Amino acid sequence: MNGINFYEGRVCLNCLTNSIENAKAIIEATQTHVVVGILSSNYPDIESAVKDMKKYQEAVDNNISVGLGAGNPSQWKAVAEISGQIKPKHINQTFTAGGYTRAKAGDEPFMNSMVSPCGKVGYVKISTGPFSKEQNPAIVPVETAIAMAKELGANSLKYFPMGGLKTIEEFKAVANACAENEFNLEPTGGIDLDNFKEILSIALNAGVKKIIPHVYSSIIDKETGATRIEDIKVLYKIIQEIVQ
Repeated sequence: MNGINFYEGRVCLNCLTNSIENAKAIIEATQTHVVVGILSSNYPDIESAVKDMKKYQEAVDNNISVGLGAGNPSQWKAVAEISGQIKPKHINQTFTAGGYTRAKAGDEPFMNSMVSPCGKVGYVKISTGPFSKEQNPAIVPVETAIAMAKELGANSLKYFPMGGLKTIEEFKAVANACAENEFNLEPTGGIDLDNFKEILSIALNAGVKKIIPHVYSSIIDKETGATRIEDIKVLYKIIQEIVQ
């Protein structure tokens, strides 16, 4: 199985889709430099999710990303079980469930490890699982989180929820740490057409090897529920402009 198609080896877009038709249009608009997100939370059970996601895989050469659904940690096991059966190109996962998921899905899928801003530059919250999120937050240095994520079999840190530019100083420290420790990064939460360039530029300029920015609700048509292709084209043009 071929892996994710990063533009110039650096950037791949991650956005949601609500139909195979929409997914195909997104793939075409980005010249396949994208993984389309399908949320496990949209299905009543594992079986129906697997059945439907296989249709997407066939239609878009497996350029799909199995999602939790707004970072919902209670979906961690559904994501792991689905990914174990279909082997998508990309997997979203809580920090604590990385090892379980990697064992289920094998070595090929690109899997992130979700950490959160904590209000302290140079640190992140790793207690993003369904039980740990209810406890006193586990705040650790970014470098430690990266080392632990590597041990859990992850390929990147998913930094969520960023709130767009609200946590930008913390994000800069995360980007620098990822670059210094040769780890990949997935900025997520509140990213839109206005702040996309700044957020992506920070990660690129820091020297992060591979970046997967998630642009979700801000580019979804509220009436149809589909991702707007004209917005995808704008984002892809920005990627082409700033990736050296």
